[in-house]
Amino acid sequence: MNERKGFSLGGIPAILLMLVQAAVALYLLSTHVPPYAFAAVVLFALLPLMLKGLFQVAPNEGQVLQLFGKYAGTVREEGLRWTNPFFTKQRLSLRMRNFESSKLKVNDSDGNPIEIAAVVVWRVLDTAEAVFCVDDYENYVHIQSESALRQMAQSYPYDAHDDSKPSLRSHGDAVMTHLRDEIQARLDKAGVEVTEARITHLAYAQEIAQAMLQRQQAGAIIAARTRIVEGAVSMVEMALDQLSKRGVVQLDEERKASMVSNLLVVLCGERGTQPVVNTGTLYGG
Repeated sequence: MNERKGFSLGGIPAILLMLVQAAVALYLLSTHVPPYAFAAVVLFALLPLMLKGLFQVAPNEGQVLQLFGKYAGTVREEGLRWTNPFFTKQRLSLRMRNFESSKLKVNDSDGNPIEIAAVVVWRVLDTAEAVFCVDDYENYVHIQSESALRQMAQSYPYDAHDDSKPSLRSHGDAVMTHLRDEIQARLDKAGVEVTEARITHLAYAQEIAQAMLQRQQAGAIIAARTRIVEGAVSMVEMALDQLSKRGVVQLDEERKASMVSNLLVVLCGERGTQPVVNTGTLYGG
């Protein structure tokens, strides 16, 4: 079932027509002629029914019309409108809406329990599908969005050890696009359009949070040490090259090894170094 335009007329012309109808009825009634009096009564009796056909449509709103349970169309024209008095009307907001899911506990692709929550921005695109294809479209949006969030979270690790592999923590744009597409696929049948889906909470579950924090700290320390060692080796290489080019001192292999060892200790050590005066030689004596 797809949305189609419902029958409606401008409300102001309809009101003017009803005023004319009332004036004619009064005129007929004033003639005191029995047939005219009967016609006046009929016209007066139709006025409440005609008034029932008046309704308002606010900006970014739709009125779903039904005739004895059958879908008769949707009116989106703003302002005061008039339609068949026998139509029943259901107001539907077409504005942007958002909701934040509850914090869900789910396992990531590595099997680690995590907590995740997201905010979803959506709006009704097809009023007929929203009303007639699902029982309660707002509740349907909430439940299906949380289901899609669970499905998406299980497709990625919380934190990837390989930079080329996307993860929930490091690849936000790819993850959010995946989440939005996952939710949209579930809500197409409800006539709903998802404009944005964004993760608002992401953390390891309480029972493993401390262990994972230690793991992250260890990884950060290893990465920092790796950078320090790489930089220290480059500096030692540069120092030996400059000493050799300028002829400051001639170093054999053993002295080079000793100098490299001392420089690496100085550059890679966490504590300040203390100078040691060597009064002898490396070769003893």
